[in-house]
Amino acid sequence: MNEFEPLLPDDEHNRKLVGHVHPSDWTNPQPDRPYHLVVIGAGTAGLVTAAAAAGLGARVALIERQLMGGDCLNVGCVPSKAIIRSARLAADLRSASDFGITLTQLPFVDFPAVMERMRRLRAEISPHDSAARFQELGVDVFFGSASFADGDRVSVDSPHGSRTLEYRKAVVATGARAAAPPIPGLDSVHYLTNETVFSLTGLPRRLGVIGSGPVGCEMAQALSQLGSEVVLFDRGDRILSKEDPEAAQVVAEQFSRDGIQLVLNSKLLKISETSEGFSITYSQGNEEHELLVDQLLVAAGRAPNVDELNLESVGVDYDSNGISVNDHLQTSNPRIFAAGDVCSRYKFTHLADFQARIVLQNALFSIGPFGRKKMSQLVIPWCTYTSPEVAHVGLFEHEAARRGIQVDVYKQDLAGVDRAILEGETQGFVKILTKRDSDRIVGATIVAAHAGEMISEITVAMNGGIGLSKIAGAIHPYPTQAEAIRKIGDQYNRTRLTPFSQRLLNLLRRINVGR
Repeated sequence: MNEFEPLLPDDEHNRKLVGHVHPSDWTNPQPDRPYHLVVIGAGTAGLVTAAAAAGLGARVALIERQLMGGDCLNVGCVPSKAIIRSARLAADLRSASDFGITLTQLPFVDFPAVMERMRRLRAEISPHDSAARFQELGVDVFFGSASFADGDRVSVDSPHGSRTLEYRKAVVATGARAAAPPIPGLDSVHYLTNETVFSLTGLPRRLGVIGSGPVGCEMAQALSQLGSEVVLFDRGDRILSKEDPEAAQVVAEQFSRDGIQLVLNSKLLKISETSEGFSITYSQGNEEHELLVDQLLVAAGRAPNVDELNLESVGVDYDSNGISVNDHLQTSNPRIFAAGDVCSRYKFTHLADFQARIVLQNALFSIGPFGRKKMSQLVIPWCTYTSPEVAHVGLFEHEAARRGIQVDVYKQDLAGVDRAILEGETQGFVKILTKRDSDRIVGATIVAAHAGEMISEITVAMNGGIGLSKIAGAIHPYPTQAEAIRKIGDQYNRTRLTPFSQRLLNLLRRINVGR
């Protein structure tokens, strides 16, 4: 893919976006000396690396063949959360009577307006990732396809000509793309992915979604709340297979209430496109079924963007999972590093940001083994933005068992938290794992309306070595749903009460009462 692929629809908002992140009148610089750092890919990892390195005085080149901002800005975090916000509002309005509010008519979802709002907001955010901004930061920005020419040069090919960049160190941050599962007929139909679903201007009446990971679940629920009839397929026995099983069950129950049809333990046998839509033939157990939908969204995995980079010529190892890196994010070529989705099993924007910081220090400032930052030092939280949200950090119970780590498990249901009751958001919980007979937190899962906000308290605690006993001693505003975390601290403190201390407390209570 050597030429830029335009965003659809061609409206003022997308033209504004492209004007910032792939301007048509851009002229690639003419390099006259080697760069300290050449960064390939202008997604989160590449942008953070380039900006920080230039800010420290390094000569930096940044190469992007499509849109600066990568998936997050263009086809990921930003557009999806804009649509989710509209979908949640539509769902809230439908349940207004639960809160004593009577609507004179059911809310009307203007789907084209929802999508236009998304495109407008995306365009408003785009200057932060723009070519002009990074040029002002001192970064030489190149648009075109990059490939390694030899051990110290990268070629950039564009429709307007070629450039050869010499480098001392290089960073590959080319990200990943949607992967298609091997389903008969899928390669011959025009299905949606995360890269094309945000170009929709009409709401699909019937939507099929293949894959129940974060992207599949978020989009399935959002489009259902906006009015689509949604069928979600997965070959596994539950949705969100990488999350805590109890958390996934809470979300699955909400999906059922939302009217989403879950087709689990299913095998997709054939997909074909007809004049009436997409015909999906699948089996469950010994029974075979056929279903017709108007649009099909495939959200069943990611593939690293390593094609055409000519990594073999510079001795960089990679496979179907991405570029191989060590704990310092260094590839098999010590002069070349990688960061972000192209090399990480955790494909999160916030992790790509912190990986870029590791690369920056290790590529520009490390001498031998000293002062080298490690991936394994990071405490990595994440969140899936369904309703309710599911957030996690650290170990799951099954991971702790597999590693031979004995843990204590503390859980607080939101049904026992006043603010959750008042908000009508009692479907969820906070679960915290500590090392056995200790208050040291080793993992946590939160299922709540704003779990993504709440998980940060636990992440900070884990980073700072703050245990449950200190969390219990920290005053939390009342009423908030985060009080569930403090309540778990109280649970831990109660386990510390020995029979002697309990007798002592009872004695003191009787003495005080006697006064």
